[in-house]
Amino acid sequence: YSGVRPLYDDGAKSATAATRDYVLSLHDEGAPLLDVFGGKITTYRRLAESALQDLAPFFKDLPGPWTAGVPLPGGDFAVADKPGLIDRLIEDYPFLDRRWAARLIRGYGRDAWEILGPAQSPADLAPAFGATLTAAEVAWLMHHEFACSAEDIIWRRTKLGLRMTEDDISALDAWMASAPPAVRAAGEAR
Repeated sequence: YSGVRPLYDDGAKSATAATRDYVLSLHDEGAPLLDVFGGKITTYRRLAESALQDLAPFFKDLPGPWTAGVPLPGGDFAVADKPGLIDRLIEDYPFLDRRWAARLIRGYGRDAWEILGPAQSPADLAPAFGATLTAAEVAWLMHHEFACSAEDIIWRRTKLGLRMTEDDISALDAWMASAPPAVRAAGEAR
């Protein structure tokens, strides 16, 4: 497995003109290998179902596509309901500003309430690592999304690395290394 997703060379004159659609290339000599080129984050579900369809001959009793109508965790609401969820999150947690609440709803949907739990103030979520990232969110990511490192959290899970300093990231790394054993074990369970 590799997290690199190169663009497919469709003959475009520049990378910015290249297709963002995905291309799957199956190599079935020996163990099957499926190369994935391109793709957009917004079409990951369709890409995954296409990949499984290509690999189905190698796996007995693989179910057919099923994810199209299933919401992601925390995503059991209509897109049009998002502003109302942000308002409700601010109402339930008045210490959140709109930008912070919107980030939590955008990233976690209804799971934002689970992350914030009984917090009455930002201090209840501490320590804070910068860019509104707190220990409460990090612990949730370690437990529920198997996040194992600061890099995993700030680049793959939240993209907050764009707004964090090196000191913020070092503090996050140190906290994760010294997190309670149950939190660390959940992140390392993958």
